[in-house]
Amino acid sequence: MPQSLLRNHVLKALSPEDFALLQPSMHRVELGLKVRLESSYQPIENVYFPESGIASVVATMTGGRQSEVGIVGYDGMTGVAVLLGQDRSPNETYIQVAGNGWLLPVESLRPAIEESRPLRESLLRYAHAFLVQSSRTALVNGHSKIEERLARWLLMVDDRMEGNRIDLTHEFLATMLGARRPGVTIALQMLEYRGLIHAKRGEITIVDRPGMIKLTHGAYGEEEQRYFGLASV
Repeated sequence: MPQSLLRNHVLKALSPEDFALLQPSMHRVELGLKVRLESSYQPIENVYFPESGIASVVATMTGGRQSEVGIVGYDGMTGVAVLLGQDRSPNETYIQVAGNGWLLPVESLRPAIEESRPLRESLLRYAHAFLVQSSRTALVNGHSKIEERLARWLLMVDDRMEGNRIDLTHEFLATMLGARRPGVTIALQMLEYRGLIHAKRGEITIVDRPGMIKLTHGAYGEEEQRYFGLASV
């Protein structure tokens, strides 16, 4: 596919010369729900550039408790650890909203970024943007109420999707937010009571996006928008 027709921000931001270094090794793939892209402490063999759908980067504590530490949509790529010179990550990455994208073997990526400094710098800009997102998530999770965290998360997912309908279960949301399922259910009911969303089994529709942003009390705003700008430079 011509670079100009791609949706992925990282690939579109590359110079034609740098894109040409990667294109021969890229393969179009379907990214099905719950497909695992990276396993914790296992060698990362491929990186993915989503064109649609969303991947979650999830950290796990001893004892099995999990929390999402980052999301990747058409704004970015998986495999940030590889860009930072590592071959594995302590986190898992899997698809939470099905879509499609491009697969690139790490064995093809490494020589390309060694050959081209502009390519390496472009990908590292995205790595920095992703770390901004992760640090912001840690701050919000430590200081914001569950309904504010939920609203922020739904807005970030909405940023990376076409349309305003999100197919997710309460159980999955609880894992993503590192919260108990009953608390997530109550928070969803509160958002719906205020007319911000419409929720039914396995499906959430954002009805009032400005109202959702206001509800976050600053948990979603300038930093999240700046992150999207960083990801697309």
